[in-house]
Amino acid sequence: MFRPILSRLLYTLPVIWLVVSVVFLLIHFVPGDPVQQMLGEGAAAGDIQAMRHAYGLDVPLRQQYWNYWKGVLHGDLGRSLRFNEGVTSLIMKRYPATAQLTVAAMLVAILLAIPAGVRSARRRNRWDDRVVSVVSLFGLSFPNFALGPVLILLFAIKIGWLPVSGSGTLAHLVLPAITMGGALAAILTRMVRTSMLEELGQDYIRTARAKGLPERIVVYRHALRNAMIPILTVLGLQFGALLAGAIVTETIFSWPGIGRLTIQAIGNRDYYLVQGCILAIGLTYVAINFLTDLLYSAVNPRIRQ
Repeated sequence: MFRPILSRLLYTLPVIWLVVSVVFLLIHFVPGDPVQQMLGEGAAAGDIQAMRHAYGLDVPLRQQYWNYWKGVLHGDLGRSLRFNEGVTSLIMKRYPATAQLTVAAMLVAILLAIPAGVRSARRRNRWDDRVVSVVSLFGLSFPNFALGPVLILLFAIKIGWLPVSGSGTLAHLVLPAITMGGALAAILTRMVRTSMLEELGQDYIRTARAKGLPERIVVYRHALRNAMIPILTVLGLQFGALLAGAIVTETIFSWPGIGRLTIQAIGNRDYYLVQGCILAIGLTYVAINFLTDLLYSAVNPRIRQ
């Protein structure tokens, strides 16, 4: 397994370089002078020059790029103008909350999608298959920014079962996780159904049934395991979508994660903090894709061979 892991890691390095480079160029793509935007229109010329020097923006672009890479390698992403604190420190404080919310949303999607998709495949063209298809279509059509307020009105305000916003307990996590995991569950259900229909028609499934194995063993141990490759691909790709969706969801539920921090940084024109948040999300996405590649080999022995 060492050589495949090393090979995948080498393929990941150019992607990491590209992500860091694009994030660095973000501040230079912004129209106008970012320092002028941060300090406001009435800032004195001396203050603007001092700020440009403090943030290293008064040196050539090549030197700024080199300095940024040195900072990234040393874990130094600059200093937030609004919070007067290191960007790395701010992200490390908020990152666990976003990771917790994303993993919870992923678990919600998996717990809903895999049983529903398997049942839909086993009961093809029957009433429960049609019900699952309709519900999946509804989930795909309902965006996060609409589902979140509906859940708040129903479960927090009308019924009073769950808190409206904030964090700290498991109850605070329920509504944001369902909001983020709902759309992914709909996508994943359709993918599980398609993969399972293909696997259930294979010869080895008929052989397993002919040997007298229980249907549960045939479906979940044999068919579902071989159907997991496209499902893992979707999970890996949708993890990035969950991180992007966290920006909206965390704002709706006042969840103290990177998504809400990004919105605050944009509103405060804190460009270095915006850079750091986007870099953290991008590198997390790359890491998840790398781990997804490794999971292929764990799930399907034919890939290891």
